[in-house]
Amino acid sequence: MTTGANLLCDYLQQAGVEVIFGYPGGAVLPIYDALFDHAITHIVTRHEQGAIHAAQGYARRTGKPGVVLATSGPGASNLLTGIADAYIDSTPVIIITGQVEQAKIGTDAFQEVDTYGITVAMTKHNYQVRNVSKLPEILAQAFYIATTGRQGPVLIDIPKDVASAVLEPIEIKQLPIHLPGYQLPHRPADEQIDQIIALLSSAKRPVIIAGGGVISANASAWLREWVGHSGIPVVSTLMGIGAVAEDEPFYLGMVGMHGTFVANKAIAQADVVLAIGMRFSDRVTGRPGSFAPHAIKIQIDVDESEVGKNIPVDLAVITDARYALEALVAKNITLDLTAWHEQIRDWQAHWSMQSLPEHLHPVDVIQLLGELTKATDPVIVTDVGQHQIFAARFFPHQSPRHFITSGGLGTMGFGLPAAIGAKMAEPNSLVILITGDGSFQMNLREMQTLMENQISVKIVVMNNGYLGMVRQWQDIFLEKRYAESKISSPDFVRLAQAYGLLGLRATNITDAHSIIEQAIAYDGSVVMEFMVQEEANVYPMIPAGESYDAMIVK
Repeated sequence: MTTGANLLCDYLQQAGVEVIFGYPGGAVLPIYDALFDHAITHIVTRHEQGAIHAAQGYARRTGKPGVVLATSGPGASNLLTGIADAYIDSTPVIIITGQVEQAKIGTDAFQEVDTYGITVAMTKHNYQVRNVSKLPEILAQAFYIATTGRQGPVLIDIPKDVASAVLEPIEIKQLPIHLPGYQLPHRPADEQIDQIIALLSSAKRPVIIAGGGVISANASAWLREWVGHSGIPVVSTLMGIGAVAEDEPFYLGMVGMHGTFVANKAIAQADVVLAIGMRFSDRVTGRPGSFAPHAIKIQIDVDESEVGKNIPVDLAVITDARYALEALVAKNITLDLTAWHEQIRDWQAHWSMQSLPEHLHPVDVIQLLGELTKATDPVIVTDVGQHQIFAARFFPHQSPRHFITSGGLGTMGFGLPAAIGAKMAEPNSLVILITGDGSFQMNLREMQTLMENQISVKIVVMNNGYLGMVRQWQDIFLEKRYAESKISSPDFVRLAQAYGLLGLRATNITDAHSIIEQAIAYDGSVVMEFMVQEEANVYPMIPAGESYDAMIVK
């Protein structure tokens, strides 16, 4: 005989799950007891939010679903921010939550929360298992849904009596998936590809926008090949960073509110915009009616609901980014865009980030970090704020799945646990967390997870004594009225030491060079605190809801 909990763990192991992030509790004790006898690594984080962000980091690094396990009630509710984050950033995560026994559901029992009900709007699909015999079918569906089409989180809520239920052993095998109404996109029609080629061939100023869909579809190699052949300039969204290497001659950088000067100028002047695997979020478009005003707009996306939702498009192709790029590469077009390239080079020559030479600027730290780690092609994980944009803009990103950040939801505290997940995904890689003094304090308890599991992450803390992005908006738009954006911090060096980590601090560029080299050579986790300029702002910046013409450059 076996139990529902054993059946669950048997399935996870056979599905290739190597690591689970979670936190035990009463309603999931049967599952943890079964997990004890299975060859799956479990990482106990110090908070359930840390567990789901770690699962996100694992998924974003590998392309495989991350798995998180939490108990009922507060355990499940502590996952909500991470679930919402995974949903908006299309990250495949399997969330397994415990629930009170079925007979107690609806009675306000101890640690009862309607997990199923409150997660409907933030999961790709969710289940509550009422019959233990249905568990293998539900698990097969959950993994399939999470990893196909537009990827996303799937939640499975398991009442304690279902996990404890005794049943005859069931052979775990590949089950057929029957999901009426769930349809995956087909390959693009030849006519659609021909239309795209015709529009691009007649263009004088075409631009490609690469979004996160290119990376999740594992289509970066095709995009790079096509850009190299065609000569079409390419920009990326925040989530699309790494789809094209930073040193690619036709790559112009990130586009949008905090995009590069040249990327934004190119979009503003483009006559054809081809968007691949991106949803035209408000951070990219600014004022929707004025986005790329001269351009014919083509959108390729796996999710039909995103096409034309924010920006009307002239040609829509509902397909996987990889399918589309494979077809475009096969056309092998080369365009004469000499005049367009010259204009772009002129823009590139006329703008650079300004810093105060007597102070340590965040850009100095990011660029130095890039120089000293270039040979290793590290995985860069960020939190949310100014440091996130500096890292996106000024680190020399080379590879897909090497830049992990919270894009759509903008979750402060995402970084440290996500870095743990990324490191667990590939233990031999160099994983660097770039965070701020505000974001770092939101989940710094996960330093204990690093120490306990001997996980090596190099942590860069940009300490400017402020919630930097909030201060920047107050500086530019609110007459420097810094309401509640000035914050204090503990001594991060001594705090790191208290957690058993190495702590280092730099106040100038010479010290910065020294401690980065020391941290990289150190066999273990390191916290590097950089005392950076308080007044350093991220430029260019397009004010929220404004057109690209309103771009602030300094």
